[in-house]
Amino acid sequence: MARKQRFREEEEAAVDMTPMLDIVFIMLIFFIVTTSFVKEAGIEVNKPKAAQATKQKNANIFIAIRDNGEIWIDKQPVDVERVSAKIESLLAEQPTDVVILQADKDAKHGVVVKVMDQIKATGDNLRISIAGDQ
Repeated sequence: MARKQRFREEEEAAVDMTPMLDIVFIMLIFFIVTTSFVKEAGIEVNKPKAAQATKQKNANIFIAIRDNGEIWIDKQPVDVERVSAKIESLLAEQPTDVVILQADKDAKHGVVVKVMDQIKATGDNLRISIAGDQ
């Protein structure tokens, strides 16, 4: 009889970890689902200095223009005619209303304007933010 009594005491003293593990896994799934992943243009651009620069939040599309006129989106070089199509495919994956344009300080003005035209051709609700060094 004493053996049964001791077994019951040990059983009652055990802590059930299952509910805590369930909560931890639910929180992990919640944080994974709500995390937003930022995509970079894929190249480093020598941007001009800006005195009044502000940081843009909620931007998922970065377009970089090199000094030699190369255009990079999502770590891939893109022709100026294909910029609009590439932006549309990125918007289908992850909608946003801001496109960040990172142009090298020695990039030709004509290429930058063509890219801006392609962005505007994608949709009127897109805002273009031009990135500069702070």
